[in-house]
Amino acid sequence: MAIAGVISILALLSLWHSAAVEGRIPGVYQCGAWQNAHATFYGGADASGTMGGACGYGNLYSQGYGVNTAALSTALFNSGLSCGACFEIKCADEPRWCHSGSPSILITATNFCPPNYALPNDNGGWCNPPRPHFDLAMPMFLKIAEYRAGIVPVSYRRVPCRKKGGIRFTINGFRYFNLVLITNVAGAGDIVRASVKGSRADWMPMSRNWGQNWQSNAILQGQSLSFRVTGSDRRTSTSWNIVPANWQFGQTFTGKNFRV
Repeated sequence: MAIAGVISILALLSLWHSAAVEGRIPGVYQCGAWQNAHATFYGGADASGTMGGACGYGNLYSQGYGVNTAALSTALFNSGLSCGACFEIKCADEPRWCHSGSPSILITATNFCPPNYALPNDNGGWCNPPRPHFDLAMPMFLKIAEYRAGIVPVSYRRVPCRKKGGIRFTINGFRYFNLVLITNVAGAGDIVRASVKGSRADWMPMSRNWGQNWQSNAILQGQSLSFRVTGSDRRTSTSWNIVPANWQFGQTFTGKNFRV
């Protein structure tokens, strides 16, 4: 009886520790300082032209990003590592075009605004380095400025991403090639490091393929999977055994999100 009691206590402690690891991620993402940039718009009145993009999110409506999105210039895009980051933006110092009261918008980085070296930085080459620039989905631009402005000066800052539900992991690829798209990330929003663990293997680091698509060349089929991700604020979230052993390519699974 004594041995059985000890085993029961140890099992409960193990469950409590697992729940604590999954349920509590210390710290919250803090807002950054206000900085200056410029903003334009693209994608049409319904933002249909913003779908897809260099972050790999695909259909921004079904992924939950909607029209609250922007393409970032080279100076902000960070070669794709800024995908998923959230910004607060407001029109600044242009009373002719800015809406009264300088309302602010919240957007998620979902695309890249490429440079146009054929045009000068201050006349058409808005996304050329080293300019910080936001090419907003058109509906978002119209919330802060008049359509006729075309381009306006803005103030911006990094803010915590507030997302509904958990981090989503979509597994694509084939037997020897696993490409995991990571979306709906709260907190810092961006992911700078990702790892995967099969039920018959140790933790394995994944390499970033493009945008927020992370790659593993291990054979993972037939195993339940866990994921561990780290944001740019160095906080880490571990989602234990969220993928059952009978998973198939093309499926999406939901893990533990960061606390905001």
